[in-house]
Amino acid sequence: MTGAPRLTLTSTVLDAPDAGELAAFYQRLLGWQVKDDEGDWVTLRPPGGGTGLSFQTEKAYVPPTWPAGPGDQQMMTHLDIEVDDLETAGAHAVAAGATLASYQPQDDVRVYLDPAGHPFCLWIP
Repeated sequence: MTGAPRLTLTSTVLDAPDAGELAAFYQRLLGWQVKDDEGDWVTLRPPGGGTGLSFQTEKAYVPPTWPAGPGDQQMMTHLDIEVDDLETAGAHAVAAGATLASYQPQDDVRVYLDPAGHPFCLWIP
C-alpha cells in the first residue's frame, strides 16, 4: 500500500427501540434536517453539511444506566454539545423531550437523558 485510503467519518449511530422517535427528538434538540429515513434507519445532518447523527432501530435495545454500577448496562458513547447558556439550553432540551439526569458530576456540564436513555452532555467552555 502506497498511502492511506481516504476515510471520512460520516455519522455517529445511536441504537434505539424506535429510530424515528429518537431522530425526531434530536431534530427538535439540534434543529438538524432529516437526510435519510428508511424507517429503521434515520440520518440527520447539520445545516451546511458535516458529520451527521444516525439512528438505528434495535429490537433488543437496553438503555444504559447513568451512572453505571457493577453489572449495569454501560454507556458506550455519549454526545457532548457545547452551549452558551446551560440554563437556557437545558430548558430547551427538556422541552424537546430530554430528562435531567439525577447525577451531575460537574458544575459547567449538565447531563441529560434522551428519550431512549442515552446520556448526553450540555457544556459551557
